[in-house]
Amino acid sequence: MKILVLRFSSIGDIVLTTPVVRQLKTQLPGAQVHFATKPAYRSLLEANPYVDKLHLLAGSLGELVRELRAERFDFIVDLHNNLRTRLIRLQLPGVLGQAFDKLNWQKYLLVRFKINRLPPVHIVDRYRAAAAPLGIRDDGGGLDYFIPLGQEVVVAEALPPGFRAGQYVAVAIGAQHATKRLPVEKLIELVHNLAPRPVVLLGGPGDESTGHVIELAAKGLVFNGCGQFSLHQSASLVRQAQFVVSHDTGLMHIASAFKKEIFSVWGNTVPQFGMYPYRTRFEALEVLGLPCRPCSKIGFGKCPQGHFKCMRNQDLAGDWPA
Repeated sequence: MKILVLRFSSIGDIVLTTPVVRQLKTQLPGAQVHFATKPAYRSLLEANPYVDKLHLLAGSLGELVRELRAERFDFIVDLHNNLRTRLIRLQLPGVLGQAFDKLNWQKYLLVRFKINRLPPVHIVDRYRAAAAPLGIRDDGGGLDYFIPLGQEVVVAEALPPGFRAGQYVAVAIGAQHATKRLPVEKLIELVHNLAPRPVVLLGGPGDESTGHVIELAAKGLVFNGCGQFSLHQSASLVRQAQFVVSHDTGLMHIASAFKKEIFSVWGNTVPQFGMYPYRTRFEALEVLGLPCRPCSKIGFGKCPQGHFKCMRNQDLAGDWPA
């Protein structure tokens, strides 16, 4: 059987598809599992031993469709369920398939009217339901993340003296939307509260200046790794941390894949959307009781109400592990 999995973005969402990919490959004898995504995310899947072939949306959608038609798939597992993936399924006539339920109206009720009709089901389990016609089952495992050869970080060589594997805290300071990120003064407060534990700040090039401000203002051992490491290298540093503090973002899910203890910080989004850390020990840090929260299922460039209490009122004293 030849199976096509569709998920075009983003980092966290693709990591969340990995249990389904693994179960398709290991539970269906002889199955070939293909995965279609954007070129920006190919590195997330190239080292995955459960993916037989990648198809990249590098040009037009029509070009990708022609490439997919030539494969003669038996089944499509649509784990994105947007306009493009629906068009792909329509243009592969005769191929059976199923899309996962995005629960859009339930999310709308929660965001717009604060009425929670969302089922207490993790998105991984909703992804798996899209492949249910193939007979796959939950194997009890968690997420997968495979670091390619040459991308593992040797802590003693990459970090300053005082940082040892298993004895520092990884703090992921980035997130795609501003309303998912703690303000810089709260991040400084967080790092102060983590002292005397050594802290490695992780994020992309866009987080580097924020990391520099935190590094200068913080007490104790703090290393600004934002923009200095590839995604795989950042994953390696997450894997070797004692525990992880992260916003609702991709590194949080990568930390879940390594079964790290996670303190996840939630602002305008909420764990009830079903994208909390999967099958690992975690604590959700959130300001409960705000009538405006959640204000979006994704995020905004700034707080719609102007007060940003969901992040500014966070209690970051924390009962941190010893």
